[in-house]
Amino acid sequence: MFVREEILKARLKEERHTFVLKLNDYVGVIHLHSDYSHDGRASILEIVDAARVNGIDFVMLTDHSWLQAKYDGYERTYDGVRLFIGIEVTPRYNHYLAFGIDEPLITCDLSWVFPYEDELDISPQFYIDWVRSKGGIGFIAHPDHEGAPRFHVKQFNWNDWTVSGYTGIGIWDFMTDWQSRLKGYASALLSYYFPAYMLRGPKKQTLRRWDELNRTRKIVGIGELDNHETVKEMFGFEFYIFPFSKAFRFIRTHIVTEAKFLDDDELDREIILSALRRGRAYVALEYFEKARGFSFVIMDESEVATMGDEFYLDELAIIQIELPRKGKIRIIKDGKLFRESVGIEMACGIDEPGIYRVEVYHWKALKYRPWIFSNPVYVR
Repeated sequence: MFVREEILKARLKEERHTFVLKLNDYVGVIHLHSDYSHDGRASILEIVDAARVNGIDFVMLTDHSWLQAKYDGYERTYDGVRLFIGIEVTPRYNHYLAFGIDEPLITCDLSWVFPYEDELDISPQFYIDWVRSKGGIGFIAHPDHEGAPRFHVKQFNWNDWTVSGYTGIGIWDFMTDWQSRLKGYASALLSYYFPAYMLRGPKKQTLRRWDELNRTRKIVGIGELDNHETVKEMFGFEFYIFPFSKAFRFIRTHIVTEAKFLDDDELDREIILSALRRGRAYVALEYFEKARGFSFVIMDESEVATMGDEFYLDELAIIQIELPRKGKIRIIKDGKLFRESVGIEMACGIDEPGIYRVEVYHWKALKYRPWIFSNPVYVR
């Protein structure tokens, strides 16, 4: 295989212009709450201003269970920041993010009366099917959330894996990761002042389940923020967790698409939803380094595919990965490590079908820290 691989690499390098996908990379933040939620504090305009300062192209708001902000005319573009409004369905467990719908599951925000919709006895399959029936897409939110018992943060995990029909799952949630470090007052203060240094990356059980699910059908992975800009009191002081101007520096979801944003609210909304449906996306922690410029393709002399695509293998194909900065690149095949290398790019041959995705870690503060997690290419 090695000789054939080197020959194919040389051919593709000579004819590189023929095979490179011309993709636009847009950075977004998914899953956050405004003061339209009972537990949110920031106004939508404050959130949009914070997104603009942080170079965010699109924001996908998910207030609890209702779309009043959309009805009030907030879903539009604000000087380059595209705000799209979905909902988070929030029973006691099994939270679900829904986008591309024009009416809520329920007609008012019952969370102002009680925090969770236990009393409604809604089954997860019901609201997954309901979102699909409305032409929307949906994501299982923070599936392995454990809470922080020391600070009275409840567990909000997903516990019904018999469901089907959802678009994808959150593979890395900022609040889940951050709260997992709140074991005592000392760790809480360190996590509050240096959150990026305390993050561990997607949970192993989340990635393992995601890899297993992808063997049966495409399950799109997204990043979540789940920020509310709440205020907590400790030692007589108020702590803001977290102002959006700070929170937007953490977990982001990039989409890659042939289409360019057109400065038309409806068309740009469809570009984003289409990319997410296809899995044309990757997740990144961008506190230390920006991720734009990341590329992951699989190609041979007649075909090229990127994240979310299917690639039909003939005999041999090449995986090509490029980074904006040096990092540790790990190719994961069917849930197991396939190749690993440190550098700004990586190329290797494959001659077997499988589900291939990429993880990237970069060296910061004396250790490799999680940076980029791609959606897979499905090699058939």
